[in-house]
Amino acid sequence: MRIARLVFFLPLLFDGCAEAPPPAAPPRVPRPRAACATRVPTRVPLYGDLHVHTAFSFDARSYDTVVTPADAYRFARGEAIHLPPLDASGKGTREARIERPLDFVAVTDHGEFLGEISHCTTPTSPKYDTFTCQAYRDEFGKGASTFAVRLSQANPTRVAELCGEGKDCEAAARARWQAMQDAAEAAYDRTAACSFTSFVGYEYTNTFGISNLHRNVIFANDIVPDLPVTYFEAPTPLDLWTLLRDGCKGAENSCDVLVLPHNSNLSNGQLFDPTYPGGATIEEEASRAALRVEMEPVAEIFQHKGSSECRNGFLDVEADVDPLCDFEELRPDDDEQCGDKPGSGGMRLWGCTHRHDFLRYVLKTGLLEAERLGTNPFQFGLIGSTDTHNGTPGNTSSVGFPGHVGLVDDTPEKRLGAGTETHDGVINNPGGLAGVWAEENSRESIFEAIRRRETFATSGARIPIRFFGGFGYDAGLCGRAERLEEAYAAGVPMGGLLGTSSGSDPTFFVQASADPGTESWPGRPLERLQIIKGYVREGKVYEKVYDVAGTPAPEPAVDTATCDVLAGGAEELCVVWTDPDFDPKERAFYYARAVEVPSCRYSTYECNALEPASAPAACADASVPKTVQHRAWSSPIWYGP
Repeated sequence: MRIARLVFFLPLLFDGCAEAPPPAAPPRVPRPRAACATRVPTRVPLYGDLHVHTAFSFDARSYDTVVTPADAYRFARGEAIHLPPLDASGKGTREARIERPLDFVAVTDHGEFLGEISHCTTPTSPKYDTFTCQAYRDEFGKGASTFAVRLSQANPTRVAELCGEGKDCEAAARARWQAMQDAAEAAYDRTAACSFTSFVGYEYTNTFGISNLHRNVIFANDIVPDLPVTYFEAPTPLDLWTLLRDGCKGAENSCDVLVLPHNSNLSNGQLFDPTYPGGATIEEEASRAALRVEMEPVAEIFQHKGSSECRNGFLDVEADVDPLCDFEELRPDDDEQCGDKPGSGGMRLWGCTHRHDFLRYVLKTGLLEAERLGTNPFQFGLIGSTDTHNGTPGNTSSVGFPGHVGLVDDTPEKRLGAGTETHDGVINNPGGLAGVWAEENSRESIFEAIRRRETFATSGARIPIRFFGGFGYDAGLCGRAERLEEAYAAGVPMGGLLGTSSGSDPTFFVQASADPGTESWPGRPLERLQIIKGYVREGKVYEKVYDVAGTPAPEPAVDTATCDVLAGGAEELCVVWTDPDFDPKERAFYYARAVEVPSCRYSTYECNALEPASAPAACADASVPKTVQHRAWSSPIWYGP
């Protein structure tokens, strides 16, 4: 006691000779908001875009995109913005607007090079006239490659001429990061109307080996780190998860964060490589797997650069042919297959294609890892987005599509062409949307929907799809007014985990509605509902695709000369389905897919509007699809014995 008393009073005994430690800063809390006037316990579908680039991104700015984060949020809410080419005053000359505003958006500019690009595009910067900056501005598109190549290295370094050892870029990066936060705050509707939600976010741009290991980082509220954690500070995904967990989720404030991997179709198998660096034991591997699933609850299955769902023809995949896998794929059917070992070069469609480039097979590997580790690292839900580099979130209409990459695709000839060294042409598409089932349009409600994986993806259309699993749904559920209350009470929604079977087979409640469309992009009826199952049997993984409602449309389903849809379909499809092949001993996942009747692809609309004599070669190329079947994917439901 005497020692304790002496230590306590030492500052008083040496008054003026020792300084008391400064008081700890109070924990930060999110800014308050009004309660939403409308809250629906059974949840409503909200549509958004969580993958959006503006002039703050090193690549987008080099394509003459001058749209700012604030402009992107205005566009998402239905206001017009202007796209390249630029006029003499540096303003865009093409007006763009979406007919249906979005419910939520995160601008996710590349966290890497925020400061460098600020220097190179701000005439008053002392770095503006450096050789690096002059080269960046010299010719459109080249600047993107100059900077991007640094992100393909294992231990990337900054541009010494601009940053010195990093500090010369920090202040500029901090100013840009603050501007991104300010834009999100200004766009967020904090009134009781809850009309629009914005999230602070950025993209982590790990491109090791020219393969895509990119992730979008989304924060729950306005409490965020001082600067983004980028590839420079986190050279591996494990480093990213750890730094974000410790620096945000582990901080004594209200910071919370989720990480959304995307474009596995460009990753040569690296984005979802089932390895655990530094894990020397099963327990250590399981710990890293658990961190992954905690930090990455959903993955992007569709965007401007194609579909990442599935692909036919893998020699190391046990599966029947699924005709609907041949949908908006970037790589030819006969390209090299990787086998078990990941490859490289996928960002430019080089190297081999790996089964883990496609989420269906990653989900199947997750079942095997769950058997081995007791933890499934790939237990993720599904979303879509655009990856626009024009600052145009949600601009997914097949009619009048203006491109997503500034000057790279600002004309029909470029959009229908072969592309450039950084982006592809006609094989790209207008992109997808992220859907969530949330009680209200607020940050809290949407963020929690993503965390629990009650999310769905679309290829651009607005097709609300619901998916529940349980052991007691009866066949009459679709016809009852209280079906949603019953579905929640007797089972789990998409993203959920089914408990062990007690002797009965699992039943699934699936419901989808047709997109009503817009004046320029008419809605199409639904063709059918499907359930896709992956399962483990005797140490191997298999899959099955079940048609559970509707029927394939008869041919021809669309007149590609006029784009008139000839096939009929349903405005709504609903079914309660029981797995006829269920084995209670087999670990499995299930997800639902709702498919429209065929309609014209965006490129067909574009070609039809051109004079045949001057139309690009793609208009007569039989390998370019004339039609597309827009669709929605639910997140999976998992069963584990």
